[in-house]
Amino acid sequence: MNRALDVPRELAEPAERGTLTIGHAVVRKIAQHAADQVPGTTRDGKKGAKAKVGGLDNDVDLALDLALGYPAAVRSVVGDVRAKVVEDVELLTGYHVRTLAVTVSALLPAVPPRVR
Repeated sequence: MNRALDVPRELAEPAERGTLTIGHAVVRKIAQHAADQVPGTTRDGKKGAKAKVGGLDNDVDLALDLALGYPAAVRSVVGDVRAKVVEDVELLTGYHVRTLAVTVSALLPAVPPRVR
């Protein structure tokens, strides 16, 4: 048994412990995943929502491009997407979502047409 692990260590003050930077690629993945979880969104082929991230420091600007199932209440689903994305990004990263632009690029039927 290692007694060194049993001895409590004093931690440095929070400001002296270092920093954590969460890259835009991580924020992008969180935003895309959150958008894809909202009922009414759908995948366009094998792709789900696509996000772009910008901003500085703890303020991020997001742009989402996504497909919705047809028929869909577009305003309602987009409102739900906005709420979910902002909530998840801010909760998981601690960043503030300054802007969120949503583009609905497709309305896709649940059953693909038989004739093309």
